Amino acid sequence: MNSNVAKYALLAIKVLVALAFLAAGLAKLSGVQMMVGTFDQIGLGQWFRYATGLIEVGGAILLFLPGRQAIGAALLVATMIGAVLSHILILGPSMVPALTLGVLAAVILINHRDQLTGT
Repeated sequence: MNSNVAKYALLAIKVLVALAFLAAGLAKLSGVQMMVGTFDQIGLGQWFRYATGLIEVGGAILLFLPGRQAIGAALLVATMIGAVLSHILILGPSMVPALTLGVLAAVILINHRDQLTGT
């Protein structure tokens, strides 16, 4: 694959993922009723909604900070693993959006894995 195509494809994925996580994180932080209800159903308390919202917003921002993209992507992948498990074990359908965002965040993580090893 042409390196310019790969570079712009990765940028497009970052923008898409960042926008999705900013929207979801801000919805959690602002107390959108659907989010409040979802976290009531999960049963860990509303503090968990705030923590998840902060992680999502923070992870989205980190995707664009040089040298921090891998950390942001790893936070988002971990969050989506939790979301998928929550859907499977507690919430029911559909885990597809969480799985899709998790896979896209993993693509970002793989492309910036050198930041984790320092090589």
